[in-house]
Amino acid sequence: MFSSVLIANRGEIALRVARTCRELGIRVIAVYSTADRDTAVVRFADEAVHIGPPTHRRSYLNVPAIIEAALCTGAEAIHPGYGFLSEDPDFAEICAQNGIAFVGPPPESMALLGDKARTRALMTDAGLPLLPGSRKKTLDSADEALRFAESVGFPVIVKPAAGGGGRGMAIVRDAGSFSRAYLDCQANAQAVFGDRRVYVERFLDQARHVEIQVLRDAFGHAVSLGERDCSVQRRHQKLIEETPAPDLPADLLARMGRAAVSGAAAAGLIGAGTFEFLVDERGDFFFMEINGRIQVEHPVTEMVTGVDIVAEQLNIAAGRRMALRQQDVVPRGVSIECRVVAEDPARGFLPTPATLTEFEPPGGPFVRVDTHGYPGWSLGPDYDSLLAKVVVWAPTRAAAIARMDRALGEFRVTGPGLCTTIEFLRGVLADPLFVGAKHTTALIDHLTRM
Repeated sequence: MFSSVLIANRGEIALRVARTCRELGIRVIAVYSTADRDTAVVRFADEAVHIGPPTHRRSYLNVPAIIEAALCTGAEAIHPGYGFLSEDPDFAEICAQNGIAFVGPPPESMALLGDKARTRALMTDAGLPLLPGSRKKTLDSADEALRFAESVGFPVIVKPAAGGGGRGMAIVRDAGSFSRAYLDCQANAQAVFGDRRVYVERFLDQARHVEIQVLRDAFGHAVSLGERDCSVQRRHQKLIEETPAPDLPADLLARMGRAAVSGAAAAGLIGAGTFEFLVDERGDFFFMEINGRIQVEHPVTEMVTGVDIVAEQLNIAAGRRMALRQQDVVPRGVSIECRVVAEDPARGFLPTPATLTEFEPPGGPFVRVDTHGYPGWSLGPDYDSLLAKVVVWAPTRAAAIARMDRALGEFRVTGPGLCTTIEFLRGVLADPLFVGAKHTTALIDHLTRM
């Protein structure tokens, strides 16, 4: 195992990775921007290195500064968390060139996974079901893309080929609005990902978003840790996640798990990966994409399986054979995660940066809170607005919903001008469609129109 790991990230995920490192006896090295000099992971770490000003491009995306910090501190490995450099094959390659292990897939696998159009083609060849879409290549012109969209049938979704995390997508419902949406998506893809290529696929209005967590080592051994239902989302950003996926047949979920394990082998995935699927009203499932990194919602899987996914990532990156076998994965009970963010639901989820005057997370039996917040912490405009992930476990789904409502109800967080999604999340938990497990990815749009 590594003796020291540098965490190339910030916020709650940096602190979460640091805690597992500490439990494994690994020396923790943090990096931080000027805005984050007083954050929890900096105080927790054995050593912390300043890497730049608040803007993420000059700090957490500043590859030379991060590599220099790793070399100067003797870090044997870099854990990228999620976001920032976690899916950058060039960064993984630079780590390797400097003799530093990257906790994630190898660069060639990451480059493949980062190209959603190529990944679609590979997964089709591997036998995974896909929605009708531009399989072998991206579409080069608006006219070509429109002809393809008409052949598939509206509605369609236009996606950046190099994208991820729901960013830059556009849902198009008719031919008249397609060309403008296509050009806007190209422009957004270039601005966000530095790659203007996009592709088109059929869009499902009423679907469940279900993902499968996979671990695979360098020796070709892979396991599925089960599914997570991520259907409660707005603008393709997840708000509530749970496992097991409620009211879906066991045989369907088993087939999805097997498909994910097969897909991981086809993609050459090493480490932790998540296969994202859509499930339609008939119970058919369709592959969407692979994320070769830790997911924001990984705690729900840990709560029901008892598997520390970050520890498994570190073991695999260190070249160890994974001891975990499929028969060892025995999920128990139900876990739900709610993302509490500093946004105002009444104003279209507009971010509300503020300095926290009060911050008292919930506790009690079977409640986990992943956060880096504290009274006096300033939530500025430079980073995302996530305040905390509240995660609960209970023997049944009804009990888990009740426990989550109780936990959110006792969460105290205030600050000048601060709004949070706490009460909005409680409203979703109480909605009959969610309670009855009849919700789809359209739930939030339905609630915000009411």
